[in-house]
Amino acid sequence: MNVCAFDVLLPERGVAALLGDVQIALFRTHDGEVFAIGNQDPFSGANVMSRGIVGSRGDVPTVASPMFKQVFDLRTGACLDDPSVSLPVYPVTIRDGQVVVGSGDH
Repeated sequence: MNVCAFDVLLPERGVAALLGDVQIALFRTHDGEVFAIGNQDPFSGANVMSRGIVGSRGDVPTVASPMFKQVFDLRTGACLDDPSVSLPVYPVTIRDGQVVVGSGDH
């Protein structure tokens, strides 16, 4: 599903979008990669991941929840602070300048 134009995603920022009836969070990293994860913070239940702090741990692109600051791997959705918790991840491609997000997997 086309979600938005690539150019509207600012580096190191997130935005929320609806993918069907599911809220997702899209992130564009400083090197231009785009990731899509579930927008619901699994620790608080709030739909706030798109407002998280984008960063990295080593070579792992991450986002820290704005609620309780747990850090998640943007590639896999795994919580780096609690390995028993993860976010859904969605495949992303850039096609003709558009961000295309596919169906999710856990």
